[in-house]
Amino acid sequence: MKKEKKQILFPKHQKILEQLGENIKLARKRRKLTALQVAERAGIARNTLYLLEKGTPSVSMGALFNVLRVLGLHEDFLKLAADDELGRKLQDLDLLGAK
Repeated sequence: MKKEKKQILFPKHQKILEQLGENIKLARKRRKLTALQVAERAGIARNTLYLLEKGTPSVSMGALFNVLRVLGLHEDFLKLAADDELGRKLQDLDLLGAK
């Protein structure tokens, strides 16, 4: 079996993941759901939810999505990278240079 590479992040980027994890944990608690309830409903191990709430970068995107789905926040997933302002500017520059 192929071993996955460990995800390495700069400390400032790790803090973003930790904040995301904390936001998910707070959303779970506001809904008065236990970690076990959310994990079972998301089809993941309790430990995976714990890692997600800690901001561990190796948690899969599928696990993240399923937890957001259980919490009713799955539409927020579509907001990620939706407003790609930099990408549009780069595209516009490329179009201007292609004359």
